[in-house]
Amino acid sequence: MVSAIVTAAGKNRRMIADQKSKGIEVKHKLLLDIHGKPVIIRTLENVLNSGVEEVVVVLGHFSSKIIGVIEDFNDERVKVVENPDVNVELSETVLYGANNLQPGLCLCVAADQPTITTETFKTLIKMASEYSEPENILSIMARHETGFLDSAKGLGMPFVCHTHLLKSYLPGREDNLNPILQDMIGEGVVFYGVPARNELELVNINRWDDYLLVLENIDK
Repeated sequence: MVSAIVTAAGKNRRMIADQKSKGIEVKHKLLLDIHGKPVIIRTLENVLNSGVEEVVVVLGHFSSKIIGVIEDFNDERVKVVENPDVNVELSETVLYGANNLQPGLCLCVAADQPTITTETFKTLIKMASEYSEPENILSIMARHETGFLDSAKGLGMPFVCHTHLLKSYLPGREDNLNPILQDMIGEGVVFYGVPARNELELVNINRWDDYLLVLENIDK
């Protein structure tokens, strides 16, 4: 079984700061429109089209603003969970998602990554599922080196690994993901870097200029 975690629990601080400084109406980055669809729905569609059997969307900050959009999307494979403690780090958000999934391979994606294509998600899943030890591999979208990696420096989502790895490494770690990924590779977890299909896949929507860049180029 292949599942997915979509993290949507962040504070949205950089986007809010940009919108205020530019005199733009403040709106959560995941609800910004990309050619008729909110950012988070674009991300969810790409994840669902990759063939995953269930998706857990983890909410935290601004959950009341985001949840209605997901409910209107109305796909029975999507489950929304709200972490009662909103002041947590990304590692805790991912762990909360993993604790609400069936055991198996898991695609981990940030909701502000609508530019990552279904094809890249499929490749990440394929690399992990076809490896001889699927419980000890993490396939990840590479930003520099590709293939089998000896360092996790600079890496983050999206990636695919078994839920047992998440439940082994994330508890008690109140941190961003990169230090944890570095611990994993240092302790013998196999990392495989999948190349991005284009430069736009490397863009997360954190700031207003990121949004404009994605808006201009996403369907080209």
